[in-house]
Amino acid sequence: MIPAGVPSALPVARALFALLVVFVLLTTTGWTAPRHRPAPGTPREAALAAWTHARTGHRPPPAPGAPARTVAAFFAGLGPAGGVRLAERHPLVVGNLDGAPVALRYRANRIALARAYAAEHGRADDPRLSPEGRHEARRRIDRFAALLRPDRQVLAFDPTGTGRVAEVFGDLERARRVSVVVPGVDTNLLTFQKTHGRYGAPAGMARALYDAERRTAPGARVAVIAWADYTAPSGMGIDALTGRLAASGAVRLVGLTEALPGDARVTLFCHSYGSVLCGAAAPRLPARVTDVAVAGSPGMRVERAADLAAPARIWAMRDADDWIADVPHVEVGGIGHGADPVEPGFGARLLSAGGAVGHSGYFEPGTVSLGNLAALGVGAYPRLVCVRADSPCREGISGTEGS
Repeated sequence: MIPAGVPSALPVARALFALLVVFVLLTTTGWTAPRHRPAPGTPREAALAAWTHARTGHRPPPAPGAPARTVAAFFAGLGPAGGVRLAERHPLVVGNLDGAPVALRYRANRIALARAYAAEHGRADDPRLSPEGRHEARRRIDRFAALLRPDRQVLAFDPTGTGRVAEVFGDLERARRVSVVVPGVDTNLLTFQKTHGRYGAPAGMARALYDAERRTAPGARVAVIAWADYTAPSGMGIDALTGRLAASGAVRLVGLTEALPGDARVTLFCHSYGSVLCGAAAPRLPARVTDVAVAGSPGMRVERAADLAAPARIWAMRDADDWIADVPHVEVGGIGHGADPVEPGFGARLLSAGGAVGHSGYFEPGTVSLGNLAALGVGAYPRLVCVRADSPCREGISGTEGS
């Protein structure tokens, strides 16, 4: 006899079988890249060590994890020339410092990228490396060269391990509405942009969204951030099925939203595992984040949208051809990501994903899905297309807010 309150073996067995299905799906969808771990003595570690000994006059700089307002006050007191000198000496820190002036971060990251580019050139011809190692160095050289183009605005950059990066499209300092694209599994420096499958990579997603927002609201001051500034799960493995990396990434995402300049309204667009991260961040998001939209979500690690305790409205979409619909939405012992956000019982506002093909098609130009995301980003709520004509997804929202 099974004691009261103890689950029977059958539901547990079903849940474990469901998780096995998840592993199979991950295997068959190409999420199988090898994991890279940062080695001791990385450039980032050296940069942080040097930062602790830095002085401007007799003042130490703020700690890298200091609140954005503390960092902003420090740089305001330092003045433009002092900020430039600090960025030139410590680019890998200043370029990733929430609260530092945006233009200064762009400048610092350009310096850090140039140094990383030079370092990879040395590795590309190093006979001590394996052929695979030299090939990866050449790929990183190509990525760094692309990010160094004069039109790129790199808000965050860290070459450690598989790397992290964030890029801005538009004028972030003057924007009245800011959209943040949060991508999912296998996001790193090398996958940040792609030639084939362009709109399934963070840079392509953000570029497409920025262009669509400008078409939707030509006079609006908008900016879009391709935010790959967290360590995403790599390939098939336990990290893709748990919330550990989402939890650490959520701290970084909350820091970004708190540090954005001005008082712009912010919308988060969270794709695939990125929606797990957004779910972890939701309770701590500042009030300026008015909307969180998830696409192709495996779950947000809650059973209902209300459980997120977020100040923002929660939106969800999924294309009929998205394989993630077949992933069991369960959570057992920390494995799995919980309820399906597009199920009516979850309580999200359901948007049409018309035209999106498969798991990576939500940001394809010309699709209803991208049109919906753009309308959400600029606050053009009357233009949203609900998943069904009789769906109340716009209920309680009147007109265009905060434009």
